[in-house]
Amino acid sequence: MESAAKKFKAPLLLAELLMLLLGLIFLVPFYFLLANSVKSYSEILSDSAALPSMLQWSNYAEAWKATDFPHAFLNSFIVTVISNVLLALLCSMCAYKMVRNNSLYNRMLYIALVAAMVIPFQAIMIPLVKVVSGLGVMDSTAGLILAYLGFGAPMTVFLFHGFVKSVPVDIEEASRVDGSSPYGTFFRIVLPLMQPIIVTVIILNTLWIWNDYLMPSLILQDPQHRTIPIATYAFFGQYTKQWDLALPGLVLGITPVVIFFLLMQKYIIEGIAQGSVKG
Repeated sequence: MESAAKKFKAPLLLAELLMLLLGLIFLVPFYFLLANSVKSYSEILSDSAALPSMLQWSNYAEAWKATDFPHAFLNSFIVTVISNVLLALLCSMCAYKMVRNNSLYNRMLYIALVAAMVIPFQAIMIPLVKVVSGLGVMDSTAGLILAYLGFGAPMTVFLFHGFVKSVPVDIEEASRVDGSSPYGTFFRIVLPLMQPIIVTVIILNTLWIWNDYLMPSLILQDPQHRTIPIATYAFFGQYTKQWDLALPGLVLGITPVVIFFLLMQKYIIEGIAQGSVKG
């Protein structure tokens, strides 16, 4: 019995050590980011892997002022929140209609949305900019939100589509017997049951939208509308790179979304499993 227990524990222990090693490897970039964010410019260039000889906390104050961080944070917050709310609401309604009304048109539309997931953004960024410009919302927060809705809808509908299949139809039928309208059934019965996948969708889209640089760089031109990634990129010029300010700016930019992710991560596995596997 003891030998069998040892044979069973040895592979498990080896796997845990391997996972720990991989975790430490993934944390290496964070070490370089945090350690170099409190170094002087010359010390960063001389030895970026070493611990700082003196903590330059003034780097954060200068980066805060240079990026106008409160204004950039507000812009990123508005874009992220509104995009998330619209994606969750519209895509959940779309997926619900596709599942409950399984017509040929809805099946073809779902296939088109799934196919759109494999198209890289670089292939559609120029047509997307032309569409946004044609709608007259170029260089505006509304235009950026509209672009995120279009590009984020396929994945969001895909996740909701799988989850709706796990919602019992009997509950909806009982609601209709009680006199509830289709909209009432959706908002009062179905939507509350979608909470796990809604949280998952919000987490995934938040990580994407908050950290996205390419989409805002194509649509936003006015410095008053710039988000945190755009504001941080101002430290990287053609001939010089202000690493002593850029790195603290990066830390300031990722801190809110890291905190958000750590608070909400327990919902990710549950929501993705139910949204991608069931049905």
